[in-house]
Amino acid sequence: MDTPKKEILTLDITDSLRSGTSALLMAVNGVHQGNMQEALIVSADCRLGLAGSELEQIFGDASAAVLIGTSHLLATLEGTLTFSDPFIDNWRRAGQTFVSSWEDRFVKLYGFSRVVEEGIRSLLTKYELTVGDFAKVVIPAPDGRTHQEVTRRLGFKADQVQDPLLATVGNAGAAQAFLMLASALEAAQAGDRILLANYGDGCDLLIFKATELLEKEKGKSRLQNFLHQKMALENYEKYLSLKGMVEKEPPRRPPFDTSLPVLWRDRKSVLALYGGKCKKCGTPHYPLQRVCFGCRTKDNFEEVRLADKKGEVFTFTRDNLYASVDPPMVMTVVEVEGGYRIYCQMTDRNPEEVRVGMPVEMTFRKIHEARGLNNYFWKCRPVRSEGGGENG
Repeated sequence: MDTPKKEILTLDITDSLRSGTSALLMAVNGVHQGNMQEALIVSADCRLGLAGSELEQIFGDASAAVLIGTSHLLATLEGTLTFSDPFIDNWRRAGQTFVSSWEDRFVKLYGFSRVVEEGIRSLLTKYELTVGDFAKVVIPAPDGRTHQEVTRRLGFKADQVQDPLLATVGNAGAAQAFLMLASALEAAQAGDRILLANYGDGCDLLIFKATELLEKEKGKSRLQNFLHQKMALENYEKYLSLKGMVEKEPPRRPPFDTSLPVLWRDRKSVLALYGGKCKKCGTPHYPLQRVCFGCRTKDNFEEVRLADKKGEVFTFTRDNLYASVDPPMVMTVVEVEGGYRIYCQMTDRNPEEVRVGMPVEMTFRKIHEARGLNNYFWKCRPVRSEGGGENG
């Protein structure tokens, strides 16, 4: 087994709506200075509002990632401006479950609107640009009305304004900027300028320019495909259960456990989803095995990445007794391209629609908690077409 690379810089940038774009600016500097070849920025948020509040209705959970490098670029960064302007609008203390907020008019008028408008005007002055020089402007906003008012006062036309995704995703906090940027890039043409203004105790402003390569990459892993895949919850009770806000009876079985030695030893199979193929007889196996169970050859295999391969349901069962917040638990054996078989849970599914031969793909998810640790593994989910129906 290859030794994992250790010369990787990791940073945890939290507690701000600007955390994603701030990390991006740090990564750009690191790549530009030659301290790193590439940098992957992952931004995620999952916030809770009090029951019945405006925040509960508009908050959305999401994550998005941006890869920074010097080659194979879909867009280049042409200019930046960032400034700090401490302003208390929304907050959550350590150990507090729900987000708190001050009065709406004060928060939106003297916080978000004032800072974003000042930032964009300063950026235009710095680079001697006008609002007409941008094909799209990306401005994550607390709500649709405030978003419209800000873009109108700044002079942007309706077709220049990127959809804030509030009606389809909700306000995804720190992840919103990258989600909107991805959506803007999907529709961009080569040479288009995109302005991103991300608010949070100040503002990060970035100017992107779409490249020729973007034209060739259209249609791959599109955001709209993910939006079509989402499934509506049946009722409010299920929402509360999934959020962990309703305490349910614990399972009448021994509690889950975890083994850190096993996780460390099998990390490439568990976390990166690598299987093996015997170089002597060609037998595929998952997880990685030192001894081939086909010809008994020892330590003579090639590693095969399975995370990006499609598969189909070989067999399955619906378990109504499994301790799950969304019963029944659908347990499957997935046959992946190349003859590999993986035993795993199925997620993002309608239990009544699961069938043998159903096309599925692998997705990395949390499976349970044990000893105060979150345990992650791969699950399968149905492959869906752009229109939302299943393929095949």
